[in-house]
Amino acid sequence: MTCLYLFNRTIVNPEDIFFAEPTMLYKEYGSTGKRISVIGCGGMRLPTPHDHAAGIAILHAARRAGINYFDTAPFYCDDQSEAIFGEALRTMPPSPHPLYLSSKCSHANGADFRRGLEKSLRRLGVPRIDFFHIWCVMDAADWQARLRGGALRAALRAKEEGLIGHICVSAHMSGPEIEDMIRQHPEIEGLTLGSNAINFPYRQQGVTAAHRHHRGVVAMNPLGGGIIPQHPAAFDFIRSPDDPDVVTAALRFLISDPAITSALIGFHSLEEVAAAVRAVEQFAPYPPTHLDAIRRRLTSDFNEMCTGCGYCLPCPAGIPIPRLMDIHNLMQLGATDRAIHDRFQNHWELTPAQAADCTACGQCESRCTQHLPIIQRLKKIAAFPL
Repeated sequence: MTCLYLFNRTIVNPEDIFFAEPTMLYKEYGSTGKRISVIGCGGMRLPTPHDHAAGIAILHAARRAGINYFDTAPFYCDDQSEAIFGEALRTMPPSPHPLYLSSKCSHANGADFRRGLEKSLRRLGVPRIDFFHIWCVMDAADWQARLRGGALRAALRAKEEGLIGHICVSAHMSGPEIEDMIRQHPEIEGLTLGSNAINFPYRQQGVTAAHRHHRGVVAMNPLGGGIIPQHPAAFDFIRSPDDPDVVTAALRFLISDPAITSALIGFHSLEEVAAAVRAVEQFAPYPPTHLDAIRRRLTSDFNEMCTGCGYCLPCPAGIPIPRLMDIHNLMQLGATDRAIHDRFQNHWELTPAQAADCTACGQCESRCTQHLPIIQRLKKIAAFPL
């Protein structure tokens, strides 16, 4: 008999980790006592940032669909995301489920962190942010810099004052680094991590450790920056016979994992909200045997694909790195020369010569959240015969 373990409770049936409601499912967020929707609404890709109405409509649609975890941050959507969320909150449709807000601050200095938090509170128009993240921690050295700067101390003080509900970390660290951090800091109650069928092996040790230590885990970038839906044949092995498409399968892969609390999707349209809700309406978790089979198929190639987050920018030489890395993804997937040629000329309107402008300064690699060998890949792209 296969058992899952959730918060010191033996779960005989995998479905028992879910709390079902019409159209939406919920999981416990770590040991906080809060139940959040297995699909989270991300505020990074809202349309027309300076026309707030379209973004508000998406947030309201997500709320009506039963989503109750809403994530934003400074600088998202030309620095308009928090303002859009604030406007949406004032007219949010009623729901029987509490709404939980998540935002972030990347400042290492404690005083700057406090100012960032206060600015987020003003823009959101709320007295408290439920899940507030120390944002974009790249690696163990970066985490130590946040500790030295006083960011965690500032977060703890803000929590004591009631300005923060739960202290979280949004990280791009490796699995072992994540495990070390949460083991040493019980005050961290949750994590937001890039986790999907592409980079699953890179962070799984950290995800598993978070679950073992009763931390909530929100998976950002669950569709790999669009790579998964754009290449359904390459990821078809994820699908079960009852999955209608690879997008549903990719979300099901994450949500079936007892260690993943919610899959965070940056919605760009009402249609995307509807598609995500459809993926969970008839949801049944994969059995552990199927999850294990998927994990065995996730090779290092998938773990090493660029997800297009854009943290590598700006490039001093003006190279559009994420677009060229998207082309490299095609190369890794074994695309034909014709398909790669089409991606260069028709999709991105680029040439291999633009990759040759790289001066190997290394700034992009130092900022890469996946620690990819960008310089080496640019050389490969520059050599493509177009």
